[in-house]
Amino acid sequence: MKTVTPEQMRSLEVRSEEEGVSTDALMERAGLLAARHAWAMLGERSYGSQVVILVGPGNNGSDGLVTARHLQTWGARPTAFILSARNAEELKLKQANKVGTPIVDVSNASAFDNLKIALAEADLVIDAVLGTGHTRPLEGIYRDVLVATNMERVKRPDMLVLAMDVPSGVDASTGSADETALSADATVTFGYPKTGLFRFPGAALTGDIVVADIGVPDYLASDIKQEVVTTDWAKAHLPSRPLSAHKGTFGRVLALVGSRNYVGAAYLACMGAARSGSGYVTLAATPALQALVASKLTEPTYLLLPADANGDLTVDGAAAVRDALPTCDVLLAGCGLGQHDGTNALLDRLLLSDTPINVPVVLDADALNTLARIPTWSSRLQSPTVVTPHPGGMSRLLGTCIADVEGDRVATARDAAATWGVTVLLKGAYTVVTSPEEDVRIIPFANPGLATAGTGDSLAGVIASLVAQHLPPFDAASLGAFLHGAAAQMVSEDIGNTGMVASDLLPMLPRAIKAIREGSFTGGIQEIS
Repeated sequence: MKTVTPEQMRSLEVRSEEEGVSTDALMERAGLLAARHAWAMLGERSYGSQVVILVGPGNNGSDGLVTARHLQTWGARPTAFILSARNAEELKLKQANKVGTPIVDVSNASAFDNLKIALAEADLVIDAVLGTGHTRPLEGIYRDVLVATNMERVKRPDMLVLAMDVPSGVDASTGSADETALSADATVTFGYPKTGLFRFPGAALTGDIVVADIGVPDYLASDIKQEVVTTDWAKAHLPSRPLSAHKGTFGRVLALVGSRNYVGAAYLACMGAARSGSGYVTLAATPALQALVASKLTEPTYLLLPADANGDLTVDGAAAVRDALPTCDVLLAGCGLGQHDGTNALLDRLLLSDTPINVPVVLDADALNTLARIPTWSSRLQSPTVVTPHPGGMSRLLGTCIADVEGDRVATARDAAATWGVTVLLKGAYTVVTSPEEDVRIIPFANPGLATAGTGDSLAGVIASLVAQHLPPFDAASLGAFLHGAAAQMVSEDIGNTGMVASDLLPMLPRAIKAIREGSFTGGIQEIS
């Protein structure tokens, strides 16, 4: 599903009008779908519920009036509070009046007191104040209303808040947020999700993101290169599992991961690959590492590599890895390898040699730290490559600071992928995946439970598994990150996100795949039509 800036959305609306889908039709659809979601949020208390609708200027306010009209006719008790003057002859205002919706002008002090009384009794507040129109600090009545709403929400956590398109005070393009921006339980965004919904600090204020199909023809957005991964997309891209399969059908992963100080990385990366469907996983390891991990890592096979006197890898291991690769479908390298001289020399000879290794490569962690020391690394790669840095690793690869990386995660990853000619997966809340052709995919998960050591190792294993199952690198990285995020959400639903550890994800990966395949997974963004 495409994601758009406010400017792109306005262009789509204009082009929709030219194609015969009027702005009024889009508005009616937006208000109806928002009303349906509001009704669903209220659940058993929908009929007779007290609903406060905050109506701002422009189309977002008009959408709110349509929502008010539907809730009134369905049996709720909405009141529309008008924050700025609207034309008394406006059609949406007259239609809301006609069905008996109370409409209150709150531009004066006495009426504002009435709003505060209504907030104290509200079951639900619908924010139709600014939508995508916010680009400057809030002031006046807008600021006062949002402050009052947020204060009431603190006093009464059971009072629900639904934002229409974007929470008021959040910049729909950049995700920047006014200090008084409204915090929502859910945001119904119209047509396509706006880019700012996936960027912090605004992303922390959206609640559940619900995308409402208001009738914009999809083909009008075909040239937009940024999208968010949906459950339907993930389901469509899951590798098939034919009944006639054997272990070779599902790909062979060679994992050059782990070291004596990072034994867990070897386990997590290899089992991430196995649990996401690979038929055959081989750990390339020193004898010392094999001895440490073998009792726990029983399914993979082993390729023993030469070690130095300290038990660390040496450059001579590159030949053994190369010899093994013709029978493999992907090389995963870097998770927990460490930064020993022999390891760095091995990676240089293996990855940057003039002799291609002829399989795709997934590079994480210490493999990226090694490359960061080699200015010409990207021009010397010989294979289709996925790199999976976290913000710190990305800053080292780019020679910049983490703040610059995080300042615009999409632009950072997109430009890096185009410059390096690789698929880039920039880890973090709302992970960004970009292709060398500058396509962008946002992974719709932000889970603090993943902020723990080892989760990146399991993610690298999942991606390598999908590459081995013959998905193109960009699709493998996108699907891998979605499966990983889905598994984490399912773990959180079971035990919460405090105390989640990386190994909790491993048995949940096949369950997440099953739920996505069967259509029972409910995470990520929701879609309504």
